[in-house]
Amino acid sequence: ANNGFITEDGEAWFADIANYNPGFSVGVLADLRLGNYLSLRAIPTMHFGQNTIVFREQNSGETSKQSVKTTYIALPVHLKIAAERFNNYRPYVTAGVSPMWNLTVKKQQQLLFDRFDCMVEVGFGCDFYMPFFKLIPELKFSFSPLDILNKQRDDLLDANYMKFTQSVDGVTSKMVTLSLYFE
Repeated sequence: ANNGFITEDGEAWFADIANYNPGFSVGVLADLRLGNYLSLRAIPTMHFGQNTIVFREQNSGETSKQSVKTTYIALPVHLKIAAERFNNYRPYVTAGVSPMWNLTVKKQQQLLFDRFDCMVEVGFGCDFYMPFFKLIPELKFSFSPLDILNKQRDDLLDANYMKFTQSVDGVTSKMVTLSLYFE
């Protein structure tokens, strides 16, 4: 959440993500059938992404940028509820949680993020039964209820960077993931 910050000199700083960049993920799927329509899934995954945060001073137009590259290891656990198979299709919905660890936290930056995050995930997909394999496209929405912004900035050598941390009230993660599974 962007709350802005006014320094003692009267500068008004605001933060913005100029655009969202796509990333990519690599993972494996483990599926434990609990019944005909219900299964428990574990999907260890690595997520790679990058965003640029732009800090702007309202009066002078001065800007500062921070490139945020992230590599997360995630261990999602989902419950999958599938419909009855119709011909070679079987739609489903899924929901679960995904604890995540950021491997690329860098100190001495304008913003410092916590290493741990946890997402709540919901999604839907469809099993397509092919002659020799099963193709599963899935669209998943992930939201974190945790604020991952670290406001305790003992790492800063330049106290001037504190205005950037104070210009942001909190940071929460959001992701939209399109996955293709092959079984």
